[in-house]
Amino acid sequence: MVVFGIDAHKRNHTAVAVDDRGRKLGERTTGTTSGDHLRLLTWAKRWGDDRLWAIEDCRQLSRRLARDLLAAGERIVRVPPKLMANCRSSARTYGKSNPIDALAVARAALREPDLPTASLDGDTRELRLLVDHRDDLVAERTRAINRLRWHLHELDPTLDPPARCLIPAKHLNTLTARLAEADGTVARLARHLLERCRYLTLEIRSLEEEIQVLVSEAAPSLMNIPGCGALNAAKILGETAGIARFRSKSAYARHNGTAPLPVWSGNRERHRLARTGNRQLNAALHRIAITQAHYHPDARAYLQRRKEAGNTSTEAIRALRRRLSDVVYRALLSDAHILNDRSSLQQAA
Repeated sequence: MVVFGIDAHKRNHTAVAVDDRGRKLGERTTGTTSGDHLRLLTWAKRWGDDRLWAIEDCRQLSRRLARDLLAAGERIVRVPPKLMANCRSSARTYGKSNPIDALAVARAALREPDLPTASLDGDTRELRLLVDHRDDLVAERTRAINRLRWHLHELDPTLDPPARCLIPAKHLNTLTARLAEADGTVARLARHLLERCRYLTLEIRSLEEEIQVLVSEAAPSLMNIPGCGALNAAKILGETAGIARFRSKSAYARHNGTAPLPVWSGNRERHRLARTGNRQLNAALHRIAITQAHYHPDARAYLQRRKEAGNTSTEAIRALRRRLSDVVYRALLSDAHILNDRSSLQQAA
């Protein structure tokens, strides 16, 4: 088998071919259009039909390449960037370049047998794009509100709306009426920021309604988990990007950073918090854990047992988060089976 490591960039991709022992067979730099990818595939066929493509896991740069290769029936694995660093440091060559990085990607794919395989984007990517866009709009609205507060303070120090009062329409209407008679550049900018906040709020709510509909159809089991709302479920679906690519619940826990790391080398077995993994997924699980810690009887009873066993509140929440990872994993598997059955029925009809 020949492995082709790909170092992807915006304007070009560098491919390095290695044999099953990691020896370099050739290299090629190509463009990023579909025609360039076809020529790259033609170049790769000179080493036979038993080949594997290893692409560094930076999907904004490599999505078109992966899509074209998958359409041609090729096998692709995604290599996390942290694996490349070890390959570069252990190589006999020094420095950093596109061919060196591509060679490191290929050798990392040879060394690691269970790398995630690439697949065509589905509905989960649409959810991720919508959620990321909503997050950007919320951050933009927060920046606008912060600037507005400074302008209001300059106009009248008594104009100090409480927190979260610059989002509802009635408070924005009240401020607009108070600023209607004010003159000067500061007042004009404040009125502009008020309208900007109003527009962003409407767009955010429209996105939330769209996300609610999509998540209700794609993840009914996930939505049934106590403490998991539509936005949190959409974040989990988008960041997971297909639960089928994880071979077990333990692999999923390691991916989302809830699996503890072993840190012992003697008779006493110890573990510590893992700061690796997908931090967006980890934050989503943490939000569910905090919500259940306040309102869910089973979670509260579990936290109490952990504390009675000697855990601190932080350690108990961390343990609950690990259990929730397994719950989410099973819910995602259930939703995936439901979607597959629904798709099979539609095709049969």
